[in-house]
Amino acid sequence: MKQNTSSKKIHIKALLGLGIFICISLHAAAGIFDATRDLAKRRVPWLEPHLVFQQLDERAPDRFELSTSGAQVMIKASNSLAAAEGLHWYLKYYCHRSMSHLGDNLAPVSPLPQVKTTVSKQSPFPYRYALNYCTLNYTMAFYQWKDWERELDWMALHGVNTMLMPLGTEKIWQQTLKKFGFSNREIQDFLPGPAFTAWWLMGNLEGWGGPVTQRMIDEQATLGQKILDRMRLLGIEPVLQGFYGMVPRALKQHYPQAHIVDQGKWVGGFDRPSILLPSDPLFHQMADVYYKEIKRLYGADIHYFGGDPFHEGGITQGVDLAEAGKRIQQDMLKSFPRSTWVLQAWQDNPKKDLLKELLKSNVLVLILAGDKSDEWEKRQGYEGAPFIWCTANNFGEKSGVFGKLQFFADEVDRIRKGPYASQFKGVGIVPEGIHNNPVNYDLMLELGWHTQKVQLSNWIEAYIHSRYGAENAHISQAWNTFLQTAYRAGQNKKVGLPEDIFCARPAWDIEKVSTWGSIKKDYDTVLFAQGVQTFFSAYDQMEQSETYLIDLIDLTRQALANKGENVYHQLTEAFKRRDSVQFKQHAHTFISLMSVADSLLSLSSHDRLSTWLDQAHALAKTADEKDIYRRNARAQISIWGPLNNPQTDLHDYANKEWSGMLRTFYIPRWQLFFDKALHELRGKRSAPVDYFSFEKNWVLSKQDLPRVSIQHPQRIFKRALNML
Repeated sequence: MKQNTSSKKIHIKALLGLGIFICISLHAAAGIFDATRDLAKRRVPWLEPHLVFQQLDERAPDRFELSTSGAQVMIKASNSLAAAEGLHWYLKYYCHRSMSHLGDNLAPVSPLPQVKTTVSKQSPFPYRYALNYCTLNYTMAFYQWKDWERELDWMALHGVNTMLMPLGTEKIWQQTLKKFGFSNREIQDFLPGPAFTAWWLMGNLEGWGGPVTQRMIDEQATLGQKILDRMRLLGIEPVLQGFYGMVPRALKQHYPQAHIVDQGKWVGGFDRPSILLPSDPLFHQMADVYYKEIKRLYGADIHYFGGDPFHEGGITQGVDLAEAGKRIQQDMLKSFPRSTWVLQAWQDNPKKDLLKELLKSNVLVLILAGDKSDEWEKRQGYEGAPFIWCTANNFGEKSGVFGKLQFFADEVDRIRKGPYASQFKGVGIVPEGIHNNPVNYDLMLELGWHTQKVQLSNWIEAYIHSRYGAENAHISQAWNTFLQTAYRAGQNKKVGLPEDIFCARPAWDIEKVSTWGSIKKDYDTVLFAQGVQTFFSAYDQMEQSETYLIDLIDLTRQALANKGENVYHQLTEAFKRRDSVQFKQHAHTFISLMSVADSLLSLSSHDRLSTWLDQAHALAKTADEKDIYRRNARAQISIWGPLNNPQTDLHDYANKEWSGMLRTFYIPRWQLFFDKALHELRGKRSAPVDYFSFEKNWVLSKQDLPRVSIQHPQRIFKRALNML
């Protein structure tokens, strides 16, 4: 009896111990997935109570398993980020729901769909990367925390585990330069305005758009801290800005004996910051202070740093690039052991010599224009460096329906099967602006979870269903047309979408809007317009769908712009024939197309100039700050470059077909052109139009944007489509 009692006690203790162990394990797992659950509460509160998370081996690569049991949705995952992707997979492929930068389709689903066979996915890549430096300005220049919270939720749901995040670098530089004798005025002259930080970080300019106030600097640093805290919870690694030798040109005045190389001019007429050579002792002193400031502001658990010497030019004469690269990396590793230097592959960067002496295990090359260039192949995998293949399908966040969808899938598969597969570490999205063409970003990031080649014809149907929440024959037929036109695979080797004539500075024989762009459409625009008409045929069934209406607006806008290009050629021919009647008629049609487009775009907050300006104004707290934000917001999307340089080649680089922008900027600018042309046709002389002065006055205008009344959507759509 004593032995039996003793055995029972041991058995009970064992059970209690097992129970405690299970409880502790479940509690630990719950803690790991708290951020994912909070994400679900924010975006799909109707689904969150049904989610059950369980941890897989945390040492395994990003992996999730998805199943259902009655009203429970089981997500087993190796980490919180993989769990978020599992949640996204269930929403997309079972609930037919989606989240995007252009509208959400996240309405409740009841009853919850069942996963009949457990879905198991493991990413074949260690990296799914996001963001270009330029995205931080063209899209996110005036983001507040609510915008960043949404952005990070989207990133997590789409499996992004590494993201550029140098917000608050102004504070780091301010504190660093103070320690090297810089006055507040000198620091202000170095720091850029809120819409131009990207090109400062990349060493292209200094001071443009400023001066910024101390409150603005402090608020950006505080926002950066908040973003980094959330990224850590979600499992997204941030890429901060490293010290690579970019310094204020004024540093030479403080340290005349230092080896500082002037970097000449960048495009648009800007003086570039100088480069302090890593061979100079001052470099190591500044790097040490700079990285200490990062630790003080953002912590020591940073593993990735960006920074590209000689981005888009610069002077390398007399610089030992191999030695410079080696020392830049050494200082980075000294302050942050095991950190990785993230370099942008763009034009001829990173230069071969710069890579020569680097520890390749601590380097990551981002191929920015993967959909244009096969440099990874020509350069034999960037001389042995690990690389990520990315798409930069949008420049300046220009308006335009565009994508090389099947090419994305084909090229990722080709690299994975090629001789540089061992260096191929992931896929990424690096658009200069991300509020456009959500299908591109959905496909590119999902490729990071496929081990086999993705066939677009199969993938697109699931995308359409999740985008709009319902199946519709007209929508499917229309998308088939779009895949043959604007979204056709491998259209050409140009980077970015084709531009639209409406946004061009008026002239004869226009071939491009911005200096490096093109208005040429490498697809059948008549067929595309037919696809838009077919898409509109679903209106009666889909008018309650936010995402359907947003896409219908954008697709119709594109068709109107394509039509405008045809009309432009007609009015050009009429002018050459000296036919004033036909010219006047075609000019009227051209302006009417723009006016209808303006009315159409007013239907969506995503397509209004007022949204951009209101976002900027909301950040200002004083009269001076209002002037700074207004000037930054208006300059970026018009002149871009210095207001004292009529010859700047950056004008219209970030052109926008927005309601309000068409009405107050593009239409009046074209009207000046047409008025002058009519004067000439009537035999009258007139002075050349000073477009730069018109643009500059628009930038500096303090008048509130005139608002328009929103008309009935279907009436506007029908009017627009009747003009095609």
